[in-house]
Amino acid sequence: MNRRKTLALLLTAAALPGCAALTVRRDDESFSARDYRLATDDRVRLIVFGQDSLSNIYMVDGSGAITVPLIGAVTVEGLTTTQAAERVADRLGSGFIREPRVTVEIDTYRPFYIMGEVTRGGQYDYVAGMSVENAIAIAGGFTPRAVRSSVTVSRKIGDETDRFNAPIDYTLRPGDTVIVRERWF
Repeated sequence: MNRRKTLALLLTAAALPGCAALTVRRDDESFSARDYRLATDDRVRLIVFGQDSLSNIYMVDGSGAITVPLIGAVTVEGLTTTQAAERVADRLGSGFIREPRVTVEIDTYRPFYIMGEVTRGGQYDYVAGMSVENAIAIAGGFTPRAVRSSVTVSRKIGDETDRFNAPIDYTLRPGDTVIVRERWF
């Protein structure tokens, strides 16, 4: 009997350091399209008033830029849509169009990813306001061995990746990776 207790205690102690590294957190910042920062795989609708040939939908490429006729590649990664519009207007205004009026809108957010103990892990389209529970449903639901109370969310913030435990009702953001853990008992 003592061996079982000792083994259970050792297993519990071994699992604790892994739990301490991740913190459970709630939405500390509300997600809004106005404050959204563009990144690779976002699709934006660029509207240049009076210039229908320039108005189009552009994909943010791997280098964080969109390629616009006349002005070429414009780096928009890390910018809000308002800042991206100003950057494009500045480039167009420097010798191509007099007083350009430019608007940038999100056409399609970058995808989210889900893996681990779900039926069909992979990459899926992000929908504004999506919760972890919605993401799991899109991926076909939990497998029988899944931890159902919380998941690990991996989020890139600038050049760093933040990993944290999140409850099932946590609101995801574009580009998040959801990891559904396996339960042992």
